[in-house]
Order: sequence, then structure tokens, then C-alpha cells
Amino acid sequence: MDKVDCIVVGAGVVGLAVARKLALAGREVLVIDVNPAIGMETSSRNSEVIHAGLYYATGSLKARLCVTGRSALYAYCEERAIAHRRCGKLIVATSNAQRDRLAAIHALALANGCTEVVALTASQAQALEPALSCAAALSSPMTGIIDSHAFMLALQGDAENAGALFAFNSRVTGGRADANGILLQVRTDSNDEVEIEADTVINCAGLHAVQIAGLIDGLDRRTIPQAYFAKGNYYSLACRAPFSHLVYPVPESGGLGVHLTLDLAGQARFGPDVEWIEGADGSIDYTVDPRRADKFYSAIRTYWPELPDASLQPAYAGVRPKISPPDAPAADFLITSHRNPHYLGLYGIESPGLTAALAIADHVIDSIKPAP
Repeated sequence: MDKVDCIVVGAGVVGLAVARKLALAGREVLVIDVNPAIGMETSSRNSEVIHAGLYYATGSLKARLCVTGRSALYAYCEERAIAHRRCGKLIVATSNAQRDRLAAIHALALANGCTEVVALTASQAQALEPALSCAAALSSPMTGIIDSHAFMLALQGDAENAGALFAFNSRVTGGRADANGILLQVRTDSNDEVEIEADTVINCAGLHAVQIAGLIDGLDRRTIPQAYFAKGNYYSLACRAPFSHLVYPVPESGGLGVHLTLDLAGQARFGPDVEWIEGADGSIDYTVDPRRADKFYSAIRTYWPELPDASLQPAYAGVRPKISPPDAPAADFLITSHRNPHYLGLYGIESPGLTAALAIADHVIDSIKPAP
């Protein structure tokens, strides 16, 4: 039987940030991931936006870790020359009926410490973006975009340079938790079944985090959440968009609405929408249905009326690992030990998980038992 100090399950952006933090603290770290490389699921199938922290309940983990994480992320990108741009974002009310909702978002942003967010009249917003149609807007200058894969590669490099080891194509198939540690059963890339004993296991498995917690005997199952999965489809724009800022409508149930984001080359894409799906067992269909574009056109034209016909092309899709069901308020990040000092599970780490990754890693280090 192999023994290690810390096992991190999941090599997405949060797992990589946690592994890096542990390794830099001198801990022995093994990262296990079912995929053949880093960041192959939610971490590489998103909008690549650095969020400011506007939307989340004041005092929640999402709000606190997003605001702390955005500053840490910008500093890390500058230090490591990771491609990013602080382009800013406009959140728009597309009708007078949405003004109250926009004002509520502004109040929440200020309460969360996003004091840089300012209200704009329609004419002020259109002075920034002449093609925009709106009744009012908020400006969020701390919002930006990032090369998420370059960020993950930097995290992996830091972790490996500090001694962390990675085991890809490795699936957790079972486990046992007791007062002395955690024993995991793992099926390796050669289809061997091995057992690994760890003093600390940190479950950062994203879409599979709830499932993996359920495989480990000895955790308090009453505290393991229910998993839900929301697919988000993206469409790219065939022509050049006349925008330099990101443009977001007021949020909708399950997501932030069909928004306009830009990549670092200036190419526009729209999404994600919200499509609730069953399960995340490796059989997720990431195909983008071209027929869903019909709803995109109508949503986008509420703030960009001149969107050309036939200009949206299916791009890619991602899945949000949720712990709140359809039509329920979005749950906060859940980071819990299930009453075992050797385990920490991270659940519902959807947006703003990318932005908050470095702050989440700090929070994890503060939440686990010290090295033996």
C-alpha cells in the first residue's frame, strides 16, 4: 500500500491551485485525475472571465473568495506574464422594468466591496459602446478576461517544481475514512486497482465531487449534497463585434444570461445558456445544437439590435457542477469535511471558481489539519 501526506482529487483549476498551495507549504502532494491532462472539463469550457464579485450574497464564500481571488489572480498573471486583459464589463437593463433589478445588483456590488462599480445612464453606456441598446447600465472596470489554460499550466508548473506528483487517467473507485486517515481505491491508466493511504484528501473533482464523496465510507452522508448539472452552450460570432467591453444582461435563473464575451484576440462569443441535464458520468454530450441559436438571437438583440442574421455559429459547451436544483436560488460554494478531519470536499464550485481559485486554495489550507 502506498502512503502519501496529501491527495488532491481533480486537476482542474481549483485542484491545481490547491495542489500548488500545499506543495509550496512543504506538503507531500499527489494529484489524481480521471482525464489524460489538466483542466479538461469545466475549467476549459467556460467564458474565461475574471469576475469582479458583483452578484453573490454578501458574506458568502462566493463573494469573499471572488473579490480576494480577483486581486490575487491579476497579480499572478502580471508576475507570470499570463495573457489577460482588464477590459471591463457593462451590465445592462434592456428595459425600464429591469432598472430596479440593476439597482439591486449595484447595491450588492457595493456591499461586497466592489466600490469601483458605477451606474451609467443609457447615453453614458452608449458613449462607451455605440452599438449598445439599453435603458441603463452598470460599469464594472475590474472585470477581465484570461487565457485559462496558460493559468492552469502555470499552476501545474509551480506545483511540480515544489514536488507535487500527478497521476492522470486514474479514477477513484472507493475509499474509507476513519480517525487515522483516508484510504482510497484507485484504478490506474493500466487498469490496475491500487490502494493509497493519505493523511489528508481534498476532493476538488468538480462535476464528480459529489459522486466521489459517496464512494468513501465513513463520511457523514447526511452532509453530502445532491448534485445537479447545468449545461451551457456557446456560439461564436462569424463577424467582428463592435464592442470593446464584455456585455451582460441582468442575471437569469441558473446563470448570468446570454452575455457577450471577448477572447484575447477580440473575437466575440455568446453564452452560456442554461440546459439542465442528467448525470456527469463521462457520457456528457458537449455537442452544441444549432437550433438553440434561435433563442440566442432574440436574447442578444435586446442589447445589440443590429446582430446580423445567420452570424452565430455553434462553438462549444460546458457543464456547471451545481448543488441547487432548477428554479432554486443558486447555492454558495460548499467546502466541508463531513465531520472527518482528514477530508475536505469542495462542491458546487461553478462560477466564479476560475476567478477565485487562488483564494479558494488559501481557504482550503486554512481549513485542513496541519502536516503531521
